[in-house]
Amino acid sequence: MLNWCKDLLQSFFGKPTPLEPIIWQEEWSDFLTETVAFYRVLSDEDKALFHQRVLLFWQTTTIESRDTVITEGDRLLVAASAVIPVWGFPHWHYFDLTGVYLLAGPFNDGFECGAADSRYTGMVGSGPMDGKLVLSLPALHMGFKNSKDKHNVGIHEFVHLIDMADGNMDGYPERLKQYAFSVPWFELVALKTKEICKNRSDIDDYALTNSVEFLAVASEYFFESPEYLQKKHPALFAALSEFYQQDIMKIENDIKPFKKSLCRCGSGKKYKHCCLPDA
Repeated sequence: MLNWCKDLLQSFFGKPTPLEPIIWQEEWSDFLTETVAFYRVLSDEDKALFHQRVLLFWQTTTIESRDTVITEGDRLLVAASAVIPVWGFPHWHYFDLTGVYLLAGPFNDGFECGAADSRYTGMVGSGPMDGKLVLSLPALHMGFKNSKDKHNVGIHEFVHLIDMADGNMDGYPERLKQYAFSVPWFELVALKTKEICKNRSDIDDYALTNSVEFLAVASEYFFESPEYLQKKHPALFAALSEFYQQDIMKIENDIKPFKKSLCRCGSGKKYKHCCLPDA
């Protein structure tokens, strides 16, 4: 079975092909401004740095698909998913990742889309999946389309890679924070898990799976809806702010001035009555 998985993944990804130097295109900036709230609030200087980190990610990581044409927008969203969680760590490199594979929809253990058991939207791991990340392309886009729903599969899976960077995926990103601080973190996880079990929490119950998934789910919430996380779960917000070393509230402040403006989708309606995501 393992050999079959290895052969399947090898047929997906093939061997990395050396890439030519890439020159940043202005239309890529326009796409990120329109699509990625995190990017939109950056200063011009930080946007230039974001571009550099996207290009570096592209140079070191292949992005492929077997059954769909990959667009520049797809590649930008994959790179944004990688850069955002580690923005506070300018020298971070996903040394354990060689390729990202995009599928046309949710998939199963055999990476088949459209089957009765096709329920995964993202996957990383070890063994046959070592160095690989698989994402559902529609789910990747949906994660950025609604920037307030506390769900972003791209960020979710890259948080798993961050967690794995110390050689052990255990729900504590030791590469970001010394392990000496792990005890209060896991105590907080236990407390928040009890709240979810008692239906006293708005954290997605997928976080109950284990401590690994709790970190990924909570991180989605942190990057998607920081204001609500800070309001409803201040201790969790503070812990994640320490992990990621970011002033994530800038994203929330960016949204407020646009509520009464015309929606960017061109509908003619005010943003708050059109595409502003529900809390």
